[in-house]
Amino acid sequence: MTKILIINGPNLNNLGKRDSGHYGSMTLDEINAAVSEKGSELGVETSFFQSNHEGGIVDHIQESSPGADGVIINGGALTQVGYSILDALLDSGLPVVEVHISNIHGRERFRRRSVIAPRAVGQIAGFGWRGYLYALDFLTAHINEAKG
Repeated sequence: MTKILIINGPNLNNLGKRDSGHYGSMTLDEINAAVSEKGSELGVETSFFQSNHEGGIVDHIQESSPGADGVIINGGALTQVGYSILDALLDSGLPVVEVHISNIHGRERFRRRSVIAPRAVGQIAGFGWRGYLYALDFLTAHINEAKG
């Protein structure tokens, strides 16, 4: 069975309490439940992880990537500076889709830069929590096509 890691960075544990104009009103647990349900429909095992610490995310990628087929990541504020996360993703050799709930390209200039994007097979931004579903659908198809 295909296994996809869903990784969320700093402050995403506060979804539902954050600026709803940018982040909507769903909590991370609610998003994870929707992604898990979509994964079941696709025949994909989903694994969820969130940390406010860069090293925790790196450790998780290193520990979990050997048993996984792909990664969906929302690096949060580490998107712009998380080079150690980028290195862990590169070392994993797994296909990566980067997700952002808000449209980072329509916000402050610093949010538009991503150290992860050059490694990712795609980036989904601005579709709210549904971006995770779109990422899961795409990454599943991408993995299945690569398997032949």
